Amino acid sequence: MLTALAVALLSTGAAAEGSDVPLPEGYPRSYARIIEAAQKEGVLSIYSATDASEAAALIREFEATYPGVRVEYADQNSTEIYSRFIAEVAAGQGTADLVWSSAMDLQVKLINDGYAQAYASPEKPNLPEWAVWKNEGYGITAEPLVIAYNKRLMPAEDVPRTRADLEKLLRAKKDFYRGKVASYDPERSGVGFLFISQDVQISRDTWNLVEAMAGTEPRLYTSTGAMMERLVSGEHLLVYNMIGSYALQRRKKDPSVGIVFPADFTLTLSRIAFIPTEARHPNAAKLFLDFMLSRRGQSLLARRDMTPVRTDLGDTGVPRPPAEQIRAIRVGPQLLANLDQLTRLRFLKQWKRIVRGR
Repeated sequence: MLTALAVALLSTGAAAEGSDVPLPEGYPRSYARIIEAAQKEGVLSIYSATDASEAAALIREFEATYPGVRVEYADQNSTEIYSRFIAEVAAGQGTADLVWSSAMDLQVKLINDGYAQAYASPEKPNLPEWAVWKNEGYGITAEPLVIAYNKRLMPAEDVPRTRADLEKLLRAKKDFYRGKVASYDPERSGVGFLFISQDVQISRDTWNLVEAMAGTEPRLYTSTGAMMERLVSGEHLLVYNMIGSYALQRRKKDPSVGIVFPADFTLTLSRIAFIPTEARHPNAAKLFLDFMLSRRGQSLLARRDMTPVRTDLGDTGVPRPPAEQIRAIRVGPQLLANLDQLTRLRFLKQWKRIVRGR
């Protein structure tokens, strides 16, 4: 049975030379060589911070669209991906074929340090300008960060609409929320550092919020899944800066999950993908990158509430904040600033002084 994408593509009547796979609509005829080379490579290794369960439908559809290309998918947290990749480069025995992570600053650092190869995706004209850097780094999604809360246990009148609301609440009801607030750990989580440092760049008042959170003895995590489980169990009442797609997915089957897009500003992250210079199967990586950015790939991601980066899909059903609230984290060199060792150490020193009292 043909996939929906394959059916649509058959209408073009163009197939890749040496392959039964039709060319994607609007792609140049030369793309046939990439398809044929990818099928000869036969395998695609991906390191990703996106849970395998969230990417499963995307992978199945890709493998059905490009028979003979098998995906090996390893999901790890963002810091583990970075360390593993650097170690493999140092060993000189090849790397993964595609690296896909929400730790945008770490991804940009790898690209800036020369570990990515340039590739002008045929889908590039369909992407916002902020989502592509040097034809090497591609933002795949545009996901809001949210305040998630337990609707069953958190008093309705306590639900904050802005960061100032949250700060005021935690100062006024410090004892009630003691041990009940959670967020990412910027010392151990790449995305945790990215999110809180971006908050501070937008508003220095973020440090006041961190101070208010510190008074409640917050629990800090490297895993979104772990935070979500403890939120729905009632161990925590509120999670700050949670990746919205996880909360939106859980809300579909658990009505106790509440979501707030902060009205002062809603930070929006993008899961950046790049093809390493030492990728063993670079053509298979190009196919997968293009598939993720295609209308079909973006629609599949949207089904898992990963907000598409494309702006031409119409209503995908994924809730999103008003456009004027959104502050997109751009894919580019400005993300390197907070990875400067001195800058990072100063930031974490201030964080630890406030949160840990040292």
